Amino acid sequence: MDPRTFTPDWRDVVTYAAPGPQPALLVDEEDLKVLVAGLEPGGMIPPHAERRAVYHALEGEGVFHLDGGTLPFRAGAVVVAPAGSTRGIEAVTRLAFLAVRIGPPLDAGG
Repeated sequence: MDPRTFTPDWRDVVTYAAPGPQPALLVDEEDLKVLVAGLEPGGMIPPHAERRAVYHALEGEGVFHLDGGTLPFRAGAVVVAPAGSTRGIEAVTRLAFLAVRIGPPLDAGG
């Protein structure tokens, strides 16, 4: 089986980092990026515009910033961010998440 299609345990690929993430890319294609990332408490991804994406909190607790609003982002939470929306994440505790970015990068007309 192609290792890009199956990851038995996300814990084997996540790296917890601060102040920003060090994502593990599971798929890295033009129209699809799948990654697992971890943030240490206080770590963050500053708000930025990005292509359409789905974020799933795997463990821990944080705050998800979406277009100026805030959402609780803890294990089990799923956020679907529209293309061009501004989003960022702040870790309150050690936080791991899966992100799936869909479509062309914004600078490529997405």
